[in-house]
Amino acid sequence: MNTTRTMDGLDASDPGLRGLAGAQHALSPDEIAIGVLIGRVSEYFDYFVYGFASVLVFPSFFFPFERPLEGTLWSFTVFSFAFIARPIGSLFFLAIQRRHGRGAKLVAALVLLGTSTAGIAFLPGYAALGHWSYVLLAAFRTGQGFALGGAWDGLPSLLALSAPPKHRGWYAMTGQLGAPVGFIIACGLFAFLHHSLQPSDFLDWGWRYPFFVAVAVNVVTLFARLRLVMADEFQALFAERELHPEKAGVLLREQGYVVILGAFGALASYALFHLVTVFPLSWIVLYPRQSISRFFVVEIVAAALGAVGMILSGAIADRIGRRSTLAVLAVLIAVFSGFVPRLLGGGSVGQDVFLLVGFGLLGMSYGQAAGSMNDWFAPRFRYTGAALTSDLAWLIGAGFAPVVALGLSARFGLGYVSLYLLSGSVCTLAALAIGHRMRRG
Repeated sequence: MNTTRTMDGLDASDPGLRGLAGAQHALSPDEIAIGVLIGRVSEYFDYFVYGFASVLVFPSFFFPFERPLEGTLWSFTVFSFAFIARPIGSLFFLAIQRRHGRGAKLVAALVLLGTSTAGIAFLPGYAALGHWSYVLLAAFRTGQGFALGGAWDGLPSLLALSAPPKHRGWYAMTGQLGAPVGFIIACGLFAFLHHSLQPSDFLDWGWRYPFFVAVAVNVVTLFARLRLVMADEFQALFAERELHPEKAGVLLREQGYVVILGAFGALASYALFHLVTVFPLSWIVLYPRQSISRFFVVEIVAAALGAVGMILSGAIADRIGRRSTLAVLAVLIAVFSGFVPRLLGGGSVGQDVFLLVGFGLLGMSYGQAAGSMNDWFAPRFRYTGAALTSDLAWLIGAGFAPVVALGLSARFGLGYVSLYLLSGSVCTLAALAIGHRMRRG
C-alpha cells in the first residue's frame, strides 16, 4: 500500500484530505507569504539584538579582564555558538514533530528561545558572577541557536511550492525581507538607547531593554504563527505538498549532495551577511573614525537600501532565474571584496560607501539565497532538506564570520577580509556550476 504520511499522522493520499483546502478556503501565496514574514521579522530582530550587544556591551560586561580587541573576539566566539547549535536543534525538534506534531514543536522551540533571551536580559556581569557570567552567557546563546533550529515551520517551503511558476523569485524574497526589517528595528532601538543614556547607564541596564522587547515579540509571534500553521487550510496544504519531517539519516543518505550544494550555493550571501551587519560595528568601536550614533544612522539607511535590493531581486530572478541571479551576484560580491580594505580603512566616507554598496549587494543576493536548490529535493525530503540546508549555510557561511573577519583584520590587515569574502563567492559559483552539470547530466 503506497501512501504518504504527514507529520500529524494524516494520509496525503486520502481524497478527502486532498480536497480539504479547497473546501475550506483556497490559500493564496500572499497569505502564506505573510506568515513567513511574521516569523522572520521576529527571528531576525532577536538575532540582531544579540549581535549589537555582542559588540557594544558584552566585551566589557562579561570579559573586562581582556583588552577591548580580545574581549570582542571572545564575545564573537560566544556569538557563533548559536550557529553550531542550530542544526542540532533542528534534528531534535524534527523528532518532536514526528512524534507530537508541528504545534508542539513550535511551542517548545519558541518557549526555549524566549527563555534563553530572557536569561541573557537578566544575566549579571563578570563583576557579580565572575567566570560564571560568561559561562551562562554561552549556555543561553547556545539555547537560542538550539531553539532557532526548532523554529522552522515549513512555511517557506510551502510558499515556494505554492507560488506561481513565473513569480517564484518574487515570493522567495518576501520571507527574506524579515532580515532588513528586523535589522532596522533592532538598530533603531539600540541607536536610541545608546544616544539617550549616559554610557554607564547604557552598560548597566539600558542594553537590557531590547532583549525584553525581543521576549515580548517572541510571545506575540508564537500565537500568531500557531494560529497560522495550525489552521485547517495550512494543515491540508502541508499534507497535499508532502511537507513532513523525514529522518535526517535517510535524507543525507539519499540526497545529502543537495544539502551540500544548496548550502555552498548560498555561501557568498551568508558570508557577506555579517560583514556588513555585525562586523563593521566592531571595527568602528575598536578603531573609531566616526561616532557610533552616526554609524547607526548610516546602517539604517543601508538596510533600507538592502530591502529595496531584495525587492529588485524578485523581479530579476523571475526574468533570468534564481540560480542565474545568485551567480551574477556572486561575481559582483567577488568584485566588491577587492575594495574592502580601501573602503573600511578609508575613513567615514569610505565606511559609509562600504555599508551602502554592501547592503545593496546583500539585499539582491540574500533575497534569492534561501532555498534556491530546494526544488532538487524529492517531495518527501523537502521539509527536512530545506531546514538542514539553511542551518548548514548559516554555520559555514555566517556563524564564524565576525570572529574570523575581526581576528584576521586585526592581526594581518583588512586584505584578509577580502580573501574571506572572495572565498564565499568562489564556493557559490563552484556549487552552482556543479549543480548545473549534475542537473544536465
